[in-house]
Order: sequence, then C-alpha cells, then structure tokens
Amino acid sequence: MKAIIVTDQAAGTAGMTLAERPEPQAAINDVVVEVHASGFVPTELAWPSTWTDRLDRDRTPSIPGHELAGVVTALGYGTTGLSVGQRVFGLADWYRDGTLAEYTAIEARNLAALPGDVDFTVGASLPISGLTAWQGLFQHGRLQAGQSVLVHGAAGAVGSMVTQLAKEAGAHVIGTGRAADRQAALGFGAQEFVDLDNDVLEDVGAIDLVFDVIGGDIGKRSAGLIRAGGTLVSVVGPAEARPADGLAIDFVESDRAQLGEIVRRVRDGRLRPHIGTVATLDDAVAAFNPTGRRPGKTIIRIRP
Repeated sequence: MKAIIVTDQAAGTAGMTLAERPEPQAAINDVVVEVHASGFVPTELAWPSTWTDRLDRDRTPSIPGHELAGVVTALGYGTTGLSVGQRVFGLADWYRDGTLAEYTAIEARNLAALPGDVDFTVGASLPISGLTAWQGLFQHGRLQAGQSVLVHGAAGAVGSMVTQLAKEAGAHVIGTGRAADRQAALGFGAQEFVDLDNDVLEDVGAIDLVFDVIGGDIGKRSAGLIRAGGTLVSVVGPAEARPADGLAIDFVESDRAQLGEIVRRVRDGRLRPHIGTVATLDDAVAAFNPTGRRPGKTIIRIRP
C-alpha cells in the first residue's frame, strides 16, 4: 500500500516521503480500516510516540497521522461492536503506525460509526479537534451555562470547536487571535474578539475558564485573568503560571460516546469543522509544507 513515512525527527514535515509499505494485519480486538481521509497534527513529529514504541525502542520508518475516516475491511480475533463494510471514524493509537496510508490497523474501541450523510473528509477532521474541545471543556473544565470562556486561537481547528461547543453550552465566549481571524471567530460563535497583536488581553476582566492552545507568554498572562475557582485548560503542556486548579491536557483519549455526540452535532448543523486544504496522498508532503499561512485543518483525502 502507499503511505507517508517519516524517518528523521530533525527533518520535520520536510522529511516526509511517500513510500510503499506492507498492508497491516488485524491483531486481537483490532480492525483494519480502508482509509478514505486522514487528519494530521504537525506537532506529532515532536511526540516521542511517533518515533518509539512504549518500551522506547525505535520504530521508524513510522506512518504519522492519527485521525481517520474510512470503511472496515477486516476484523481481528475477538473484535466486537463493528462489522466489515461499516463506515467509521476515530483516533488511532499514538504508538502505532497511523492513518496517512491506504489502510491502517486500529483498536475497534477507538472508532465510532460515521453516519452515511457525513462526508469522510468531515469525519477525519473531527477526532483530535473535537475530542480535545469536548474533554477540555466538559471533563476537565467542568463548564457550566452562564460562565465566561476565553478561547485562544478561536478560529483554528481546535479553537473553533471549543468556541462552538462552549456557545452551545450557554457560555459567554471571548475568542482571541490575529486581526485576520476576527470574522471567522465571530462566525463560529464568539460574542467578543481580542486581537492579540493590537488589543490588551487583560481588558477582558475576570474569566471562569481559559482554553489555551498557544502557551508561552499568552498562557502565562491568561492565568492572571481567571477568577477564584476558575480553570485554565492548556493543551500545549503545563503552563508556567496557572491558578490553583489549573489543568494541562498533554494528550487526548479516544471515546466512542463522545465521538458520537460530536458527529451528531455536525449532522444537525450545531457544529462545523474548520477544514482548510484538502489534498491527495500523492500531494500530502507538499500540503504539509505550505509556502504561506493556510487557515483551517489540512485533510488528506486518500481515496476520491
């Protein structure tokens, strides 16, 4: 099968190559999925799990990508809950070969059914962004209606999901980003917008929950905005400064029920992913190495 592989961590996305790899086999409780579309997060190439297995042994050449939508083609021994021919989407294990390939083997529990009226491209855009937003807001942030939420990067792939889900939950949402992101953030449901280049972040006042996808100085300053009992949810590692009950989410877990809630909202129009470039597997390396800024999530369409 054709797949994107990486062998050199220092080379980054420029070191990706398209190669022929053996088709995977389904282990116990696995399924093999014919991948129709795959998502990719550039920070994957900095994760140890991309390069080593759980015993810290080198596992290159590795196939990156962990988000997928496709069709089940084989079941491993003991696999239940899915069937051959079923449309699915989900999140592949971090330490295994990923989804930038024509086929991938994945634990069945990491997949949810993809309704027939949801395109594979949309399905592949949802797992990391959607689960990160859902788990950060509701599991870790304990968001309640009427609270205020500051969403950094509100027009990005994760931030736009956070903005929409928080707005639906009854929160007052303040988005941040560059000046060019203002209309997109407001379109995703933010009631206010802070231009991080030109506005004063501290003017937003006391906030119940900050959802940080930026980190650094912005994350440090954000901690000072949180009212007593509030929460800083960071998806970029432990913040240098945080309130007493601040949290950091260094990875996100697949959850079939949560994936179902997310795709249900997509179907009825309450949630829309921010998809940017859509490229073929042959053009994936170029798509991951753009010459300029490309807003939205890049999706690789493995099959037409």
